[in-house]
Amino acid sequence: MTISAPELVRTLTRRLSSVAVAVAPLFLRAALAVPFFRSGLTRWDGFLQLSDSTVYLFEEEFKLHIFGAEYGFPMPDAVAYLVATAELVLPVLLVLGLATRFAALAMLVMTGIIQLVVPDGWADFHLPWAAMAISIIALGAGPVSVDRLVARRFASEVYRQ
Repeated sequence: MTISAPELVRTLTRRLSSVAVAVAPLFLRAALAVPFFRSGLTRWDGFLQLSDSTVYLFEEEFKLHIFGAEYGFPMPDAVAYLVATAELVLPVLLVLGLATRFAALAMLVMTGIIQLVVPDGWADFHLPWAAMAISIIALGAGPVSVDRLVARRFASEVYRQ
């Protein structure tokens, strides 16, 4: 049996697509997680001990640029802890594919706030991060994820009843 060239192309395209559908969400999640996790690692001096430089940045350097004016963060020490924790926890959730859409939404919100702090970073960093976060929110975690395992577990319980 001979396969025609168009049929061969269709078959290869379907197979390539099925592999991409399986791995693309994983790579998207990892690509978004890496810069946030690397930033989070720089924020700590030890277990639950923020670095002095992180505290200084949030108290003195980081300002929100809104309508042409600069505003400091309210409760900068609390915001520093929140950001430093989120920069470690959210990427781990993304890579695992656990609560993926919520983690991506939180990272999208963080990206928006980072844009207000560093307005010049939009084209180089913030736009790709926002695009990845929105894609993850739209597509979900994909088949290689804890979310998928949880969904299968609960789906199988529903059918057993």
